Amino acid sequence: MSFLQKTGVLFAIAPTFLFFSCKSNNKSSTATTESMSKDCTVCKAPSRASEIRAALMKDSNTVSGTDTGKMVLLNGGTFQMGSKNFPDAQPIHKVTVSPFYIDVHEVTNDQFAKFVNATHYITVAERPLNPKDYPGVPADKLVPGSGVFTPPNHPVDLHNPMQWWTYVPGANWKHSKGPNSSIAGKGNEPVVQVCYEDCIAYAKWAGKRLPTEAEWEFAAKAGHNYPTYYWGAEKNPGGRSMANNFQGEFPYNNTRKDGYIDLAPIEQFPANAYGLYDMEGNAWEWCNDYYRPDYYAHSPEKDPQGPADSYDPEEPGMVKRVQRGGSFLCSDDYCLRYKAGARGKGEQSSASNNLGFRCVRSK
Repeated sequence: MSFLQKTGVLFAIAPTFLFFSCKSNNKSSTATTESMSKDCTVCKAPSRASEIRAALMKDSNTVSGTDTGKMVLLNGGTFQMGSKNFPDAQPIHKVTVSPFYIDVHEVTNDQFAKFVNATHYITVAERPLNPKDYPGVPADKLVPGSGVFTPPNHPVDLHNPMQWWTYVPGANWKHSKGPNSSIAGKGNEPVVQVCYEDCIAYAKWAGKRLPTEAEWEFAAKAGHNYPTYYWGAEKNPGGRSMANNFQGEFPYNNTRKDGYIDLAPIEQFPANAYGLYDMEGNAWEWCNDYYRPDYYAHSPEKDPQGPADSYDPEEPGMVKRVQRGGSFLCSDDYCLRYKAGARGKGEQSSASNNLGFRCVRSK
């Protein structure tokens, strides 16, 4: 097995070259915020390897599942998948999905704790890192941890997400912002700091699975085909906040206009027409599909399962999975990937404090 196959990550040869979740497609460094935001997913954390490298550089019908979570039966149907606003979400195409059950809300800390207590599972962010997988990084830097949003207190260049993401030793699902943080009293918040492998393990224990990207979008659109937001054309109809996202100037000034500066407990914002909460904002959600930007051009119409492998031309050495829905860090003046039909992506071993999941079950 090759190094890339084993780790799913790729290191830069030159110390100044870092891998991000995405970058602007514009060649000019003076690209506008609007053009950057349409193709950008860096309100999410970069890959785990990138953060470790950067840290080194800085130093130098309702049913209950076995997890007690509520699910809703969706009877399936045909819808228009994709978005004209994002190149990797084109072409808009007809998709039919079979009936399935889906969690009403994102998996919570309490639910994930029951899984861990029952199985003694250790998440990827809690496991020691093998020095052989991270050549050139001193052993004292290879401590378990994960990506944490650490906002600056002033405007910054939006081309460099390392200015607001930090690899924090000791950050994991129980301590989402680092060892001095805790999920005590936050049992109803979405579990975060979980990578794809962690979500698969939980879903298997719960008798469920991760949704396909098509299932996720079908559920989010809830029978509508609004081009802007899943609930319509206006972000805050009647002055009401419809989702938990970044309010103010990203990444340094969150006004908390929606009531939250980071994660919100489940069911704090209006559900969609299918009774599902937080299909936009709060925490990004893992899907089962590999990510390829060209997949929609040849996706099957009936129950697409995603491509056979992963390929992102911006980071060709990384194995990526689709992430959907955006998070509390998505902002209209920067990252628009929480909007209707938009796709996110992430290296499958990475986690962050704005990335969680929900499960589905076949009927």
